[in-house]
Amino acid sequence: MSTAGVSGEDRQDFTTRENKAIRSRSIALLRVLVRPHRARFGWTAIMVVASTAAQVAGPLLIAWGIDIGLPAAVDDGNFAPILTIVVAFLATGISAAGFLAAYTRWSIAISQDMLGALRRRIFEHTQRLSLEFHERYTSGRIIARQTSDIDTLGELLSGGLSNLVAGLLFLVFTAVALVSIDPPSGVALAIALVPIVAVTWWFSNASRREFRASRIFSTRLIIQFVESMAGIRAVKAFRREPADRETYAAKVEDYREATRRTIHVFGIYDPALKVIGTLTVAAVLLFGSFRVIDGTLEVGALLAVVLYTRRFFGPIEDLAMFYNSFQSASSALEKISGFLEERPSVVEPANPQPFEASRGDIVATDVSFAYSAGKPVLPQFSLSIAGGQTVALVGATGAGKSTLAKLIARFYDPTDGVITLDGRVLSTIGDVDFRRAVTLVTQEAYLFTGSIADNIRLGKTDATDDEVMAAARAVGAHDFITALPDGYDTDVNKRGSRISAGQRQLVSFCRAFIANPRVLILDEATASLDIPSERLIQSALQKLLADRTAIIIAHRLSTVAIADRVLVMDHGVIIEDGPTAELLKGSGRFATLHRAWRNSLA
Repeated sequence: MSTAGVSGEDRQDFTTRENKAIRSRSIALLRVLVRPHRARFGWTAIMVVASTAAQVAGPLLIAWGIDIGLPAAVDDGNFAPILTIVVAFLATGISAAGFLAAYTRWSIAISQDMLGALRRRIFEHTQRLSLEFHERYTSGRIIARQTSDIDTLGELLSGGLSNLVAGLLFLVFTAVALVSIDPPSGVALAIALVPIVAVTWWFSNASRREFRASRIFSTRLIIQFVESMAGIRAVKAFRREPADRETYAAKVEDYREATRRTIHVFGIYDPALKVIGTLTVAAVLLFGSFRVIDGTLEVGALLAVVLYTRRFFGPIEDLAMFYNSFQSASSALEKISGFLEERPSVVEPANPQPFEASRGDIVATDVSFAYSAGKPVLPQFSLSIAGGQTVALVGATGAGKSTLAKLIARFYDPTDGVITLDGRVLSTIGDVDFRRAVTLVTQEAYLFTGSIADNIRLGKTDATDDEVMAAARAVGAHDFITALPDGYDTDVNKRGSRISAGQRQLVSFCRAFIANPRVLILDEATASLDIPSERLIQSALQKLLADRTAIIIAHRLSTVAIADRVLVMDHGVIIEDGPTAELLKGSGRFATLHRAWRNSLA
């Protein structure tokens, strides 16, 4: 499990070893993203070098024009040198602009390709992760990885890296040109590097800390917003708007304060660079002027040296701006790499052998399960369900019914013991074959944006219209669907908000029917249906459950009535097991529950 996952990503007090590990994995991810574009990066680098060299040549040509071209024209009437220098100056300026335009376009294209690949990778990784991960990792955090974190990284990749390279090259070329013209002026530049390095070292540490905090508060803000909007019905039902506003306002204030501290750090660094740059230019100009008076330095050379000195600090300020965005992007990359480091707890076998369920026999041998170490939800038990048998799981809330269903559906693997389907251990069956054999229908009937028919086809993507309608008729959904404005083509809107909860559940039944699994698990799947709707699908359920293994979890004992066998669970333990009619005749827990249910209907 990633150390920077759910519990770690909100921390700010990482140890030195953890910081090194985080940086290492971030760099590794960046290498993976860059690798397919190495050739394009190479050509871009050539453009950057050419553009930078052409820009740096300007002051040197100006110096030559003043010290060589101008005297030749004035003293000898020879305009050839000055014209040649002017043409060279224009050529370098135009070529610098052309190279700049080329590498800007290329760098943006490369960065967008990298970001597109990263978005796909995050989405695919999110799908691969097990249910255990999604139940502990909030949707707001996943959204933050796909949106704000990638956008922040994009700002760096779209121009930041090329600007960094160009800036560093500009510093080197400028320093070389300055020293080649006037070595003594290089001494002033070297002295100026001492305070520059010191203030940059302070800035790098302070900004890294503040940018990491800023990203944390940004993520918390997104999480709060997403969860408030996702639960807007509950918010309005319980009049939680004022409390939610206060909570959100507090997180906005945390983010604002973190951003203020970040800007404050940069607000110290940038002026410090300007002061150092101004003092250095003044020193070069002052001492250069004395040397011009002494005749040891040409006027054109002094002008070039002053221009180079002034230009030298321009990229440093740009690099400070780059470091500003780099720290934010680095923090975003840390979180993205930490997310991609998460590993599924339920893993598909490396080389699964083909499998097709035949009878649908389910056998659990010495199985136990715990969501967290030392806290077993299901103590060790063994269970055998014969193929074609309909088994009902009943018991109080928290008895372990849904957990058992998730184990059989392989959303989780047992902590100990094994579960087999037709003699094959579940963990050895490939995902495609297993999902074809086992289908779980839950109480939450999630519908995706699209038509009713499209949502039914989730159970069988190549189903014909006739098959879709046949499935709907089987569960009693055909009449309400045809009564909708566009029938089977009706857009259900976001999460199926255009139809009732009971109707959404009927559509989810259609999916299961059309999938035709060998094992069907219904986890409180009729809870959203009213009594008439539930009665309507009883006969359809009996048709569907015939000749296949079925596990029904329900609080409504009317749904349990169609079961061949009942398992009564209590605190993860099966306390009763037998045919429905036989248990009803006794005086055990199931008989007591059934009598209480009958009395509630009287």
